[in-house]
Amino acid sequence: MDGVQTFEIVLLLLAAVVALHAAALKLKLPPSAALLVGGGLLAFIPGLPPVELDPELALVLFLPPLLFEGAYYTAFGRFRRHLPGIINLAVGAVLFTTVVVAVVTKMLLPELPWAVCFAMGAILSPPDAVSARAILQRVKLPRRLEALLEGESLLNDATGLTLFRFAVAAALSGTFSAGAAVGSFAMLFFGGVAVGWVVGRLGVLAVRLLRDQTLIVTTTLLLSWGAYLAGEMLHVSGVIATVAAGLVFGWHQHVVMPARVRIQGSAVWRTAVFALEALVFILIGFSLRAIIDRAGGLEDVVGSMTGPVLCILAAIVAARFVWVFGTDGFLRLLKRLGVKRARPLGGRQATIMAWTGMRGVVTLAIALTLPAAIPGRDLMQVTAFAAILVTVIVQGGTLGWLIRRVKPEDGDPPPRVSLPEAEAAVAHAKLRAAEAHAYDAEGKLIHPQLLEQLRGRARATDRYAAEPDGFMDGIQSHFAVLLIAIAAGRKELIRLHREGKIEDEVLHDLERDLDLEEVGILFQRGEQVDLR
Repeated sequence: MDGVQTFEIVLLLLAAVVALHAAALKLKLPPSAALLVGGGLLAFIPGLPPVELDPELALVLFLPPLLFEGAYYTAFGRFRRHLPGIINLAVGAVLFTTVVVAVVTKMLLPELPWAVCFAMGAILSPPDAVSARAILQRVKLPRRLEALLEGESLLNDATGLTLFRFAVAAALSGTFSAGAAVGSFAMLFFGGVAVGWVVGRLGVLAVRLLRDQTLIVTTTLLLSWGAYLAGEMLHVSGVIATVAAGLVFGWHQHVVMPARVRIQGSAVWRTAVFALEALVFILIGFSLRAIIDRAGGLEDVVGSMTGPVLCILAAIVAARFVWVFGTDGFLRLLKRLGVKRARPLGGRQATIMAWTGMRGVVTLAIALTLPAAIPGRDLMQVTAFAAILVTVIVQGGTLGWLIRRVKPEDGDPPPRVSLPEAEAAVAHAKLRAAEAHAYDAEGKLIHPQLLEQLRGRARATDRYAAEPDGFMDGIQSHFAVLLIAIAAGRKELIRLHREGKIEDEVLHDLERDLDLEEVGILFQRGEQVDLR
């Protein structure tokens, strides 16, 4: 394809993304599953040129911004508190699944070398960050479970990619050293943390120096790719570097980034992440045609690979259940023996945890990088696609139903300060600052209306903290009137503009003020206003 055809295909894919996503929302289906299936069907349209997902480009284009954005919005306190559990999933579960898949593959196909079997396990073992994001953002989970799954999705790709590289090297060379592999993995991990910390700190410095908000938002986008490429260039984990940079930058952004930049940046990132996630799934679907063609056609794939693929998929699901319930049983044993820090999930949360093993772009991308000379390449690529298709559609599609049936309980202790109490503390801090500056040098009150407004706000938040439910019931009508007033103001503003009485600049400025006021009211009403 020439450049114009490529651009036309990209436009077609974006149009398909909008249509499939809208249809999925209308039918209350997981959008990721609709995009995956839709992409697979589009790939077989007669006359449409084949679209292949370049594996190296996929990793460097899609993975860094999605990982960075996930780390940026990660609750760092919970991430740090649950880090042992996250490592257990991101390293332990991935290693265990790799071994299980390798053993099952060797039993099914004894002619394959062990190194190839372990390469199969490394391809299929890590649940995907993109798939996890697409599914988890549509369900409500207990805080601990959410922290564990978010943290796992950020770190497990590094484990899977590292295992894959060692397995492929062993398959091609015929040699393998466990000691060297462990040492290399440690260097990749901690080197990635160091590189990510440096890139994150450089991003914080750039925000302090830059004044233009568009430049700052652009810099945040560049940080994700910069961290990943820097890590790969220095031969450490680019995935870990990206995650570390996102955590560092997300921790400091509350202090260094102006509010207007956060609002603009949230909108830009939300749009970029939506487009990237959607394109990932539809491109994965599109890759089905090329995979089947390479494997000899649909009849050969169905006839010769169905049995092994189904057995390997069953092994993937079973391995996660065994690991999750096994480690949870071990924690229960430690708790009975008096180990206070042992906190098992319990059967309900463990069931949800075991079922959330969706695969995605990393699984397919590393499968597509397999050298042509490696034995079993076609089977590995077909199995990789099947794993994505089954886990996203079956596990992802039923996760919400399973959560409603199981009803996992939040076992985390309640926060020391509740939301109403925190809001009251903020209101009183604002009042104290205003009282200190509301009088001139002679002691004359110069801002009486502002002071009274803040005092009223402080009294209202005190009542809210004392009785949240009763207070919100009484104030909803107040917010409703404010929203009606804002709508009337916006209608009048548009009328003035349509009649040519005000310029576009005035329209945009006053409309922005009304928008910010409306968003503030929606937040106070407790509605979900996702500015990401």
